[in-house]
Amino acid sequence: MKIGFIGLGHMGLPMASNLLRSGNAVHVFDTSSQAIGLAVERGAIATGSIADLAAAVDVVITMLPNPAIVRSVVAGPDGVLAHAKDGTLIIECSTSDPQTARDLESMAQSSGKAMIDAPVSGGVPGAEAGTLTFMVGGTEEAFVAARPILMAMGKNIVNCGPAGSGQAAKICNNLLLGVSTIAVSESMCLGVSLGLAPDVLAAIINTSSGRCWVSEVYNPYPGVVKSAPASNDFSGGFACDLMIKDLSLALDAASGTRQPLPMTALSKQLFQLLSLKGEGSKDITAIVQMFKM
Repeated sequence: MKIGFIGLGHMGLPMASNLLRSGNAVHVFDTSSQAIGLAVERGAIATGSIADLAAAVDVVITMLPNPAIVRSVVAGPDGVLAHAKDGTLIIECSTSDPQTARDLESMAQSSGKAMIDAPVSGGVPGAEAGTLTFMVGGTEEAFVAARPILMAMGKNIVNCGPAGSGQAAKICNNLLLGVSTIAVSESMCLGVSLGLAPDVLAAIINTSSGRCWVSEVYNPYPGVVKSAPASNDFSGGFACDLMIKDLSLALDAASGTRQPLPMTALSKQLFQLLSLKGEGSKDITAIVQMFKM
C-alpha cells in the first residue's frame, strides 16, 4: 500500500518507520530536510511538497504540532484535500481539537475523501515499539479501513465515536497526564525533603493507592526510572510547550460546555512558568525542578 506521512518529529519518524517495517511504501514530507533524510535512510520515499505526496498515495497520515498547522496542511490551497485522489483515506494523528476534526472530516467527505481523527497515546517509547493507543473518531467505514494501518503502529485501536471523538478522548487523557505529572512531582519532592530515598518512595507509591502511569513508568524524579526523560536531563519525551498547548485545548473545549477545570488551569500556569524559565523544549517531567529544594 502507498502511504504518505506528513510530520516526522519525535513521534512521526518512528511511526513512519513501523509502517516501513510492515512492508508499506511510505512517501514522506516534513519542513525539516534532516528529518526527511532520516526517514529516507530507513527506506522512505522523499517528496518535494504536500501536494506531490497527496497525489502519489492512497492513504495520508498527518502528525503535526497544532490545529492551525493541521488545517493548513489538510485544507489549504496546497494541502492534502486539494491534491489527493478521490477515495483517499486521511488519518489525522495530531493532537488537535474536536471542532477542527469535525470541520475537516466534513470537508473531506464533500471532496470525495474519507477522514478520521486518530490521536495517539504512548509517547515516544510507544511510537518506537509500535505499541501506541489510537483514539479514533469518524465513520465506521473509515475506521474499518484505517484499522490495519494503525495496527502497524499500535496495539490498541479504539473506536471512540463520530468525528471529533478521538480528539475529545485525547485532550481528556492529556489533561490527566499534565495534572498527574505535577502531583507526582510534589509527592516525590515532599518525600525526599522528609528524608525518604526517591527509589524507596516510588516503590511504595507503586504498590499503594497512589500508583499511576507517571509514578511507575515516567517518574519525574531523576534516577528513579532509568529510561525516563527525568533520568536523561529531561530530554526527548513530551515537550513542556506541547503540554501547554494541550491543556489550552482542554480549557477551550471546556468553555463551550461550561465544564469547570480548576486543576487543569493551575497546571497550565505551572507549565507556563517552567517554559518562561527557558525549559519549554524539555520534557514535562522537568516540572519537578520547581519543587526540588
